[in-house]
Amino acid sequence: MASLRTRIHSSPALRHGSARHADEARVQAIIQQLRVLFRSLQGHSRRIQEDCGVSAAQLWALWEVQLEPGLSVGDLSQRLSIHVSTASNMLDKLERKGLLERQRAGRDQRVVRLFTTPAGQSLLDHAPAPAQGELNRALQALPADSLAALEAGLGDLLDIMETPDEKAALKPIADD
Repeated sequence: MASLRTRIHSSPALRHGSARHADEARVQAIIQQLRVLFRSLQGHSRRIQEDCGVSAAQLWALWEVQLEPGLSVGDLSQRLSIHVSTASNMLDKLERKGLLERQRAGRDQRVVRLFTTPAGQSLLDHAPAPAQGELNRALQALPADSLAALEAGLGDLLDIMETPDEKAALKPIADD
């Protein structure tokens, strides 16, 4: 079966049709690609939840803490590109499950350091890769020019949309 991208570029409207028909075909193709992307992300999140008992975002958080034991909540939120309060809520859930622990740091008791527990490490040892998620992995694999074009195109699309949820930028794609 031809890839979705191949079918888009070989559509009659793009090859022989007017510019209007080509634009319509391209819009429909992009809508289809976005559907595939969203459903793939939903499927990945569902598999992580079923296999590990945590959300994909929670798995990524555990992975980041395991990579750098003693990571602060603020640093974790930056690595996950989420708001600090969203990270804190996620950490509450991981702590309740016994997968992560928070420790106050030295003299400044305001600073909280994060550590995986043995149960958290065991979960990571058996979790499917990549722990940081399919979307992150795929974006990291794109050539720099494709990544820049995607960023610009998505930015243009969001600028045109009448009701973009700007707060969504700092929340995980799938609920955790």
